Amino acid sequence: MPVPETLEAVYAVASAEPCTDPGDLARAEIARRVEPPLRDLVLGMLDSPMITLDQRPIAEWPPLPTDLLAAYGAAPADLAALSRATHLLAVRAAYRPGRPPAHEWAARAIAGAVPGTVIDVFTPQILPRDRLERSLPSPDGTVRLTDWILLPHTPSGDGYWFVTRGLARFGLPELQTEDVPDALVEPWARVLNGLTHRLLDLWQDALRTAADTVRIPAVVSVGVQDVAAAQGVDEPPGREISVRLRLDGESLTVLPVEDGPDRLETLCAALFGPPCR
Repeated sequence: MPVPETLEAVYAVASAEPCTDPGDLARAEIARRVEPPLRDLVLGMLDSPMITLDQRPIAEWPPLPTDLLAAYGAAPADLAALSRATHLLAVRAAYRPGRPPAHEWAARAIAGAVPGTVIDVFTPQILPRDRLERSLPSPDGTVRLTDWILLPHTPSGDGYWFVTRGLARFGLPELQTEDVPDALVEPWARVLNGLTHRLLDLWQDALRTAADTVRIPAVVSVGVQDVAAAQGVDEPPGREISVRLRLDGESLTVLPVEDGPDRLETLCAALFGPPCR
């Protein structure tokens, strides 16, 4: 799998009036509110070309995708605030792939340090302040991966089509699974959460020594500890299952190692215990 040279994070902050100096305000707020080592990382990037802040009247930007923001759970009050906004600040950060994902951590922290409605442009979704702050890494580097990767699913074929939204932040293809039965929507979402954690660990570990490409195994194991870790919780190793990954275009399709009509249910039951509902 090719390794991108750099990754970029983009956040937008919409406000009813312009910020006099967003860079100075972000520095002051991050120095005051953010704990190290994240504080040192963000302040260092703010003083480098890796971060750009671009504030303009909102009419000079493309229209905000309000329908998509609503579909991804934006509160009516937040959408109303967007409709009243007169200015928009674009926060962009670039960084090499690997650990830590400094481009995402820094851009999100900076966006949260200035007043206004914060939009994660990648998703896209509005990030309420409490959720934004909760998503940032703790002093020991722990994050809830579920705050960074979404699992939208839509009716399709004989069930639901899952496609992750967030692995591309880290340079990986998104995961997808087709025909997930209605009864397995919740447990399969947990499987995918665990798989994103395991896959991201494999990817970031390989990037330490990789040059241009990384080989991702065709079969990857997922354990209950991975499911817990995606939620920011430590759990000792326990039950594990294996899934097969197949590259289809720009996505990785998640499949049972062995084919069969009830294989997804069997996998969920093996990981979480029967009955898997």
